[in-house]
Amino acid sequence: MILEVPPALDGKRLDKALADLLGISRAIAKELVSLGVSVDEKPARANTRVAGGSLISTPVPPEKLALQPEQVDFEVLYEDQNLIVVNKHPGLVVHPGAGQPTGTLAAGLLYRYPDILGVGAPGRWGLVHRLDKGTSGALLVGRDQASFEKLSAALRAREVTREYVALVEGTIRPPTGSIDAPIGRDQAQPTRRAVTPDGKRARTHYQVVKNYEDDNVALVDVQLETGRTHQIRVHFAAIGHPVVGDRVYGTGSFPVESPRVFLHAGRLTFAHPGSGEEMVVEAPLPPDLQEVVDRLGQRGEE
Repeated sequence: MILEVPPALDGKRLDKALADLLGISRAIAKELVSLGVSVDEKPARANTRVAGGSLISTPVPPEKLALQPEQVDFEVLYEDQNLIVVNKHPGLVVHPGAGQPTGTLAAGLLYRYPDILGVGAPGRWGLVHRLDKGTSGALLVGRDQASFEKLSAALRAREVTREYVALVEGTIRPPTGSIDAPIGRDQAQPTRRAVTPDGKRARTHYQVVKNYEDDNVALVDVQLETGRTHQIRVHFAAIGHPVVGDRVYGTGSFPVESPRVFLHAGRLTFAHPGSGEEMVVEAPLPPDLQEVVDRLGQRGEE
């Protein structure tokens, strides 16, 4: 599809121009750009400014980006008329993006709960936050617009407590601490994040459950104060204790074997958007990670 930019859109951002030209949301326009939009035959980004008369080339019609309901397997930890808490399994992508247009949790939610259509952002209806593809655990979903807005506001105000379980390399002392370091894009590898002076503020709190010194790993409870992309993985790598199984931010030589990145969202605590009651929803450590924990400490017993 090739579109000519009219004079009225001269100087506009590419995503805004696409939204106006095609009658789609900015969110869907950004998804379209992520698939490879060009301006005057040059690759462009969402924030590229377009000129009147320029030609925008899109790889796919925008209607193909609209989220379609799909039967996707996922476990629900809690649900009522206002919200859903999903226990996301590892490998499940939360919402469509470049390289993963179908088979997402978002599509599965729309299939199972068609009433969430129109709640929140297009392509990710109802999703209050996200988890990485390889991370398992509790994920919060708003089921109506009012609940979604309350839960999202609570998340921004740091009134939603997100607690994780992680297995990291090395022995950690002292047993409690905080990592306060800004996170931004890695300039050398844009798909990665890194601690950077001009990054966004990021703060992670942790408490050691147990140091397994014979195995050179530590099991830690982690609490997010902020929610940057890959925050836990980046922060622990930055202090010399990368998450076990992390081939992106880790050393690649792990002291113990893990089938994946050992990171699990184990507990959510928040105020119910309807009643105001404190809600605590827990996601048990899944069998693949529990098996790793069960093997720890055995070396010293041999």
